[in-house]
Amino acid sequence: MTVAPRRVVVVGASVAGLTAAETLRREGYDGSITLIGREPHPPYDRPPLSKQVLLGDWPAERVFLRRPEDVAALGLDLRLGTAATALSTAARTVTLSDATETGYDALLIATGVRPRRPPGYDLPGTHVLRDLADALALRERIAPGRRLVVLGAGFLGAEAASSARALGAEVTLVEPAPAPLAHAVGPQAAAHLARLHREHGVDLRTGTKVTGVETTDGRVSGVRLSDGTRTPADDVLIAVGSEPDTRWLEGSGLRLADGVVCDAYCAAAPGVYAAGDVARWHNPLFGVSMRIEHRTNAAEQAMAAARNLLRPEQARPYAPVPYFWSDQHGVRVQAFGHLRGHDEARVVEGDPEEGGFLVAYRAGRTLTGALSVGLPPRALRRWRTAVAGRADWRAATEDLPER
Repeated sequence: MTVAPRRVVVVGASVAGLTAAETLRREGYDGSITLIGREPHPPYDRPPLSKQVLLGDWPAERVFLRRPEDVAALGLDLRLGTAATALSTAARTVTLSDATETGYDALLIATGVRPRRPPGYDLPGTHVLRDLADALALRERIAPGRRLVVLGAGFLGAEAASSARALGAEVTLVEPAPAPLAHAVGPQAAAHLARLHREHGVDLRTGTKVTGVETTDGRVSGVRLSDGTRTPADDVLIAVGSEPDTRWLEGSGLRLADGVVCDAYCAAAPGVYAAGDVARWHNPLFGVSMRIEHRTNAAEQAMAAARNLLRPEQARPYAPVPYFWSDQHGVRVQAFGHLRGHDEARVVEGDPEEGGFLVAYRAGRTLTGALSVGLPPRALRRWRTAVAGRADWRAATEDLPER
């Protein structure tokens, strides 16, 4: 029988890291848990940053995931404001930015992602939106009549554009693809999201990209686009994607390929697990390797990884139906399943021209996902069940009219 670890180290103190620590305690683990976090803040939730915090609807402290007394009750060795800088799987030690080392019997990596910032985009007036400090700094700059250029119309860029418009800013949203999220959600949903932005006063520029920034007195004052146009800006938000925060793991012996590569049990090496945005694992439900940057997965995968770490002889594959949501201009977008790489996207309910609608996705002969825009949550329930059951596409859609 496997001996339970006495020293567990969790690197990353956001949703995945805190959830892993809570799960270990809930499962009866009474050994040492060291929780390491780069930021000085207690563990907090990130999705509200581009919405409630940017809008000013929430004070900063409302994003904290737990009350101080609840965190204290976990009995953690809490190392906040300290980043992990190196890992030795041979010595089973993590080196920290304060030059100390901490040993472990089992390690869970939950360091998430870092925003991509192209070279030359670090001038005053350029922003990213990953942490609480980013959101508060950008919030101070947004006001009626101010000009914000958002680079990238993915979920983060779209939500920030929506919030800035609600605050009265003039927003230009620049996207190299033909429509927002076209590669992920298909043409029908992408076209609707594009129309939604324009209806709410966003100057959406698709099929073009930024080729350079202009400055006045050392501060950004505009951007140049590949279509030859220039767009003035008081501020620029860079939302061109993110990359897994794995630089500190280089030389550790772990396999790194767009994330920490794990098996179906979230294990990256003996005694080493990963969860959340940083983890790339084999999802046996879909038979593919995936890495998911959504809050629900961070919590669910952390629970699965913590249980498998604690009792590897009873380990279970982590095979979820992924779920994500986004709020844009007051409209809720939500989806279940694996939408990327689909062979067909079909509107099966509602009408994109009229507002609320639902799209089903096929890969091969199998239903792999469903996305709704502007519909109540119950609209997706039966589709989630069908995706989880690997339903045959024809059987799932044969009684539905073509749209």
